[in-house]
Amino acid sequence: MAKETRFYPYTSNGGATLGISGPGFAILAGDTRSTAGYNINTRHEPKVFTIQDAGRSSIVISVIGFAADGHALKEKLDHVVAMYKYQHGRGISLRACAQRVSTLLYEKRFFPYQLQTMVAGLDADGEGAVYYYDPAGCIEKRTHCSAGEASSLMLPFLDSQVPRLGRLDRQTAEQLVRDAYQGATERHIEVGDHLQMLVVTADGVAEQIVDLKKD
Repeated sequence: MAKETRFYPYTSNGGATLGISGPGFAILAGDTRSTAGYNINTRHEPKVFTIQDAGRSSIVISVIGFAADGHALKEKLDHVVAMYKYQHGRGISLRACAQRVSTLLYEKRFFPYQLQTMVAGLDADGEGAVYYYDPAGCIEKRTHCSAGEASSLMLPFLDSQVPRLGRLDRQTAEQLVRDAYQGATERHIEVGDHLQMLVVTADGVAEQIVDLKKD
């Protein structure tokens, strides 16, 4: 039987990301472990990034899947946001940035970024918002979502807790994020090391780092 040889350019680098929002805040979180199968590439690979830190116009992004594609998309978006500010004299809005990310992903639809992407910030009314994307750029606004290797564990937890708690305050949401990751690290080997949270409020972006299991 002939052996078929083909080039497959993608790999999954593990981990999990999570987004949650409420009145006056939005949170994107990700663990810092990067894996390839049963190997750990690094314990310090961020999956969430600040795109714009400008008070209530602050925007953050999370990328998970193929790490190289994640960095490429983030660098492209950095350029778009910088050019927007140069041309218009002000920072880009969350809605405009969310639409631009959708376009960037759609442009690559024939050789797509192997990513699950989220963008978060405050909308025009000061309410938190999280936008979720598939690799082709389809966009959906959600109150909470999860992506990556452990999303099948984390999303049911959020689905059970968020409706029960009603309108979340920031402290409750942060605790939900920590609980979701603590549970995921007990059951999934590709999630661990550190939890990085980017919290967007009217004051800008605040970062929190929490230790997770390292085995």
